[in-house]
Amino acid sequence: MKKISFVIACYNEVGNIEELVNRLIKVMSKEKYEYEIIFADNASDDGTQDVLRKLASEDKRIKVILNNRNYGPGRSPRNAFRHVSGDVVIGLAADLQDPPELVPEFIREWEKGYKLVYGQKVASDEGIIKYALRSLYYNIINFFSEVPRYKHLSGITLHAKDVLDEMLSADEDISFRYLIAEMGYPVKLIPYRQNKRKSGKSSYNINRYFNFAINTLISTSTIPLRVATVFGCFMVGICFIVGIVYLVMKLKYWNRFSTGIAPMLIGIFFLGSVQILFIGLIGEYIGAILRKLTKQMPVIEKELINFEENE
Repeated sequence: MKKISFVIACYNEVGNIEELVNRLIKVMSKEKYEYEIIFADNASDDGTQDVLRKLASEDKRIKVILNNRNYGPGRSPRNAFRHVSGDVVIGLAADLQDPPELVPEFIREWEKGYKLVYGQKVASDEGIIKYALRSLYYNIINFFSEVPRYKHLSGITLHAKDVLDEMLSADEDISFRYLIAEMGYPVKLIPYRQNKRKSGKSSYNINRYFNFAINTLISTSTIPLRVATVFGCFMVGICFIVGIVYLVMKLKYWNRFSTGIAPMLIGIFFLGSVQILFIGLIGEYIGAILRKLTKQMPVIEKELINFEENE
């Protein structure tokens, strides 16, 4: 019998974990597959770990990875994916924004032959402004990317094990939701409306969203560097033309044409701002290179619960 592995990363989700597990077990009771539920906890301090220990003691199919510190929503699930024993892996968010009741639909698509099935938000209860900003972000990433990207992919995903192994061998800076476009496998998108967070508060803030957006941009495209080069050449041409025009006007109307200092100041401040912007952009790429050259510590697991030694 084939097996399904669920991977759920969590941080301070004490109000959501039990309901998530109960709903997931109810859903899987109607399926013909064996399954395991793997939680990767990022050093929660709100009682989440106590709930996970309790659930794991009651059901051996529930496995828990307690990380030494908070490794973020990217590195933690990646590490957990390396512990799965199933033929297919389904990723879920712990905040119940992506309902577990969607899982059977994902499984049906896998049974049809799809190795990658992703949830796609067509609407969200998180608010119009936040959803609009996400749409703008995806449009920017798509504009700069050499490969068309999928938009509004959510936290509920399905990967066949062989495809997941290929993805885990890729650069860790590239999010899975952008990596699938690079791989070229057919992707089945499941549209749904995303719910509000059931309990607790998201650990993501404006700063973390901004960091994620910048890291995604520089890890998926080098076009911004080309834009900087083209824009620089364009501005050189404009400045040369303006300079020639000013010179001709001054020579022709020496006494009547006053160049003034205002155009010069505006030009200096504008070009200075553009230079600072592009220097910052180059700095981001250099930072990405540094991260790749500097050996990063792996995720340190403080404790493993319900894992066999051979796993």
